[in-house]
Amino acid sequence: MSQHDPILIIGGGGKTGGRVNSLLQAKGFATRPVSRSTTPSFDWTRPEGWAAALDGVSAAYVTFQPDLAVDGATEAITELSRLAREKGLKRVVLLSGRGEPGAQRAEAVLQSSGVEWTIVRASWFDQNFSEGYLIDGILAGEIALPAGPVPEPFIDIDDIADVVTAALSEDGHANRLYEVTGPRLLTFAEAVDEIARVVGRPIRYRQVTSEEFTDSMRGAAPDDVIELLHELFTVVLDGRNSRVMHGVEEALGRPARDFSDYVRKTAATGIWRI
Repeated sequence: MSQHDPILIIGGGGKTGGRVNSLLQAKGFATRPVSRSTTPSFDWTRPEGWAAALDGVSAAYVTFQPDLAVDGATEAITELSRLAREKGLKRVVLLSGRGEPGAQRAEAVLQSSGVEWTIVRASWFDQNFSEGYLIDGILAGEIALPAGPVPEPFIDIDDIADVVTAALSEDGHANRLYEVTGPRLLTFAEAVDEIARVVGRPIRYRQVTSEEFTDSMRGAAPDDVIELLHELFTVVLDGRNSRVMHGVEEALGRPARDFSDYVRKTAATGIWRI
């Protein structure tokens, strides 16, 4: 990949996009992180502006908001893939989710687009406990979710960023699908217990019904985000993803970081301190 033509990062200020942007710049690559507030801007609801964002870039990292599982995502990826082919991009790297039929439809569109692709299909993020919607519960001492004793191989976002950066900057990742997870299965209750032990104070995990969860989110998040979270907790978190996969090692030649490493590192920052 050329170090002179910039690499487009859609969602350049997001959890993974910001990390990928920093890693690529550290390796000497020019980048173009875009969002609704940048120039050029990129807004998933305004496709008329996408072409300008893709002008002159060599490759792209694509994160779709709010999630590839939502209605309209496949159509958006279809149009973006068409533009990427038209603009001559060398590669598109797409962040996807495990066990989501809608996301897999979007993946298939990119795979058949004629553009060189890499798909990074990720499990639940470790950082949802510190940079996402679960941090308020950690600080309050209770997390209430409609998730039962179904184990999930939580993934460190730093691993995702490393895989994406490798796919954008190195040979050997063309037309590869990496299913990235952490190295260990944990239920949400077990994950919360690990955090509580390290921070040294009680944090309770409480399973609630899907209706209680939806009601508690009203007014705190947009309706489409609430519907997405409801689907992820009640449909996708049904055991279909309760397997450790080895995409991190396949892409990087090293094992994925363990959840306990994430907890120790994050606790040391003081972000969970009250």
